[in-house]
Amino acid sequence: MPDPETSARLIVRQDGPVLVLTISNPAVRNAMHPSLYRAAVDTLRRAADDRTVRAIVLTGEGDHFCGGGDLKRLAAQRGLPRETQAAHLDVLHDWVMAMHDAPQPVIAAVEGAAAGGGFSVCLGCDLIVAADDAKFVMSYVKLALTPDGGGSDSLARALPPQMALELLLDGGVCTAERLHALGVVNRVVPHGEAFATAMAWAQRLAAGPADAQARIKRLVHAARGRSRRAQLDAERDAFVDSLYSEACGEGIASFLNNARRG
Repeated sequence: MPDPETSARLIVRQDGPVLVLTISNPAVRNAMHPSLYRAAVDTLRRAADDRTVRAIVLTGEGDHFCGGGDLKRLAAQRGLPRETQAAHLDVLHDWVMAMHDAPQPVIAAVEGAAAGGGFSVCLGCDLIVAADDAKFVMSYVKLALTPDGGGSDSLARALPPQMALELLLDGGVCTAERLHALGVVNRVVPHGEAFATAMAWAQRLAAGPADAQARIKRLVHAARGRSRRAQLDAERDAFVDSLYSEACGEGIASFLNNARRG
């Protein structure tokens, strides 16, 4: 199996006025790495000032959107200083903030799994198109971890507390149809059509008034009240505390052992 440390990358291409960002690490369900976070931040910050980019689509290569962080890396991280993991999460959160701050609409195109940090990054997009068989899961609690990437922030803003807590405390799979009914997923489409649908939507939005769209996006986000950064910083601290706990070490080891047996 390819090493996620070296295989995770962000593929960037522009299709007319639409910038396409593809999380690429298909051998391991597009597991992410901090180097990918940095690439996303740099790309989005450049795009924010690029008038030729009028919409952005975020997707995953192959059969899945993103399976989240690499557990082998996190297991190894437990032997390193806590500050290094906090710094990694700061870059991940800079990615979420870069999507939040971008003047362009950012659309997630989801096929397969959006799990853990992959689900959080998906929720950080402005709009979500999902295949009808896509699966969303906040799997952190199963490893004795707390969310990162804005997961708790996005769900708490979008849903009643009871529903947000169900997803976060239970850690079970949620379907695209259920999230659509809850107002989290915008459009549910047949398997294999999420990217094409997201691109068509992005092209249509790209033909609209860019400055007005940017103002609308800022208005909606500003109306939410609490500082997003404050919530992200709280997530960082909770995640770091969780990662270095005994329960998390046992949870990661158990998961990896089961995966090897499977």
